Amino acid sequence: MKFVTGASIKTITWQDLMGGGRNNRPVTVHGAVQLLRDMGGVAFLTLRMARGTIQCVCPRSMLPPGLCPESCVELSGAAREEPRAPGGLEIAVDGLTVLSRPAAPPPIPLGKKRLELNLDTELTLRPIALRHRRERAVFKIQEGLARAFRDYLTGENFTEVHTPKIVHAGAEGGSNIFKLDYFGKKAYLAQSPQFYKQTMVGAYERVFEVGPVFRAEKHATPRHLNEYTGLDLEMGYIRSFYDIMEVEAGYLRHAIDLLGRAYGPELELLGVELPAVDRIPCLRFDDAKRLAAETYGYQIRDPYDLEPEEEAHIGRYAKEKYGSDFVFITHYPSKKRPFYAMDDPDDPRYTLSFDLLFRGMEVTTGGQRIHDYGDQLAKMEARGMDPAEFESYLMIHKHGMPPHGGLGIGLERLTMKLCALENVRYASLFPRDRSRLEP
Repeated sequence: MKFVTGASIKTITWQDLMGGGRNNRPVTVHGAVQLLRDMGGVAFLTLRMARGTIQCVCPRSMLPPGLCPESCVELSGAAREEPRAPGGLEIAVDGLTVLSRPAAPPPIPLGKKRLELNLDTELTLRPIALRHRRERAVFKIQEGLARAFRDYLTGENFTEVHTPKIVHAGAEGGSNIFKLDYFGKKAYLAQSPQFYKQTMVGAYERVFEVGPVFRAEKHATPRHLNEYTGLDLEMGYIRSFYDIMEVEAGYLRHAIDLLGRAYGPELELLGVELPAVDRIPCLRFDDAKRLAAETYGYQIRDPYDLEPEEEAHIGRYAKEKYGSDFVFITHYPSKKRPFYAMDDPDDPRYTLSFDLLFRGMEVTTGGQRIHDYGDQLAKMEARGMDPAEFESYLMIHKHGMPPHGGLGIGLERLTMKLCALENVRYASLFPRDRSRLEP
């Protein structure tokens, strides 16, 4: 009889090797052959491990027949310092076992410093392209951003929740919502976890979620996806919507610190410049539009929203004026915010809401929500909405809610701007847009 006990499966990692603790000691590692160079009596093998690559030197006589790039192997030998090797370390191989061989060579040169493919080709070959070191680095950094979100909010007494993605009604309204036939009933893919995270404020006070968001927007721009990952939070008993902005600033400080401490190899490989996040300026929506237009000499075309070019100008203004890659834009016009956004009591034309721009692009939308039942009904009716369609959502207002608010961060956009990528699709593992449903 065999029993499974949950024993840890220990392996030697790339980090273990690069940390120097294994120098001049026997090691056994596994990975994929990325490059193989036959130099006569010896062969140089580049082994791709989970986090990075390492050079291995192997007697030619030890190479198994048919060994080729993308073969998966386990090898043993002595780790030793070698200044000429990438990373200053190599393994002198004394044993090699082939675990699997590919049926065909990779369609792209994974050993090159850059793939140099056009976007469409790269996305078509995404399952293989993601093995390239630069592609892997992007998503390790993205891992760090999501990890920091969870770590920071858990430390701030937030509870992680997991809300439905098949819903009865859209949270944002409008036509940008995917419709479903749900066993003969009308249903939709969730535009955001908005209703549910507000609901959970009544249960836990502070909640967050990391999950997919779906938008049926017919865009074909470098900044839009039809499915992306939202970093969402909602918190109760706030004194003002600035409390929410303080939480986001705290998260960003934590994320930048974590990336600097734990993701150095990826940052160096991609040449990422970590932004300063100690002081983030806040500008009112109307002031930001006016200041950017006056400073850079153009006419404001849309008084109720920010166009992408305006976001870029405002980001430039914040960098030049305040030395900040980030800028909060507050008090958006009510007509451009959802029905649950709380209007500014001093001027109901505007809302107690904000966006966060990072290097000239919106990466966050948030604000204070309406918590009073009568106020929420009145705003819905003023917009021609039928409250009966939102009965389960309005239940929380009817039976008491504290002042509350929250935000949603687009993980792919945040990754894109941090890594200086030219298209948000490079920051999505398998992006979904109007034309792409595979791979």
